[in-house]
Amino acid sequence: MEAFLTSAFSVALSELGDKTQLLAIILICRFRKPIPIIIGMIIATIANHLLAGYVGALISQWLTPDVVRWLVTISFLAVALWALFPDKMENDDSQPMRYGPLLTTLIMFFLAEIGDKTQIATMIMAAKYTNLWEVVSGSTVGLCIANIPVMLIGYRYINKLPMKWIRRGSCLLFLILSVITFFNH
Repeated sequence: MEAFLTSAFSVALSELGDKTQLLAIILICRFRKPIPIIIGMIIATIANHLLAGYVGALISQWLTPDVVRWLVTISFLAVALWALFPDKMENDDSQPMRYGPLLTTLIMFFLAEIGDKTQIATMIMAAKYTNLWEVVSGSTVGLCIANIPVMLIGYRYINKLPMKWIRRGSCLLFLILSVITFFNH
């Protein structure tokens, strides 16, 4: 259960102010069909995070627990710093919007998550914990916790949220996670 909760918490924090939140708003405004968009996001996230978790689990087999602890600590520090800088979505009309809400969301979320903070956080959690399914399900739930409310609230209110303070709070929480990981033998 610890792997699930830590993964969900880490990914939900990583997702705050992320480009996939902006993507979720773009998709909901474009298609105005939340259910297929949410389903596409969940399927894409499971596929992407399963791949990331598998890579993380493979990496952990080759490394000692102390090396994994150091990598997790450093990774949390890196994500903390990364959280301070806002993500930007490129305005690209060549995106696959013509495939309908479900397939478009699946494709776009999968691609947007490649190399993203949440994918890296999932990889880190899979390297730390042995239960891959708890990590992937936790990271998927965390991404949904961060994105579904944003989609349902819509673009109208997004400009009123203090994203600078959300990013700073996320940074602080990842710094705390880094310190806890470092001192937790």
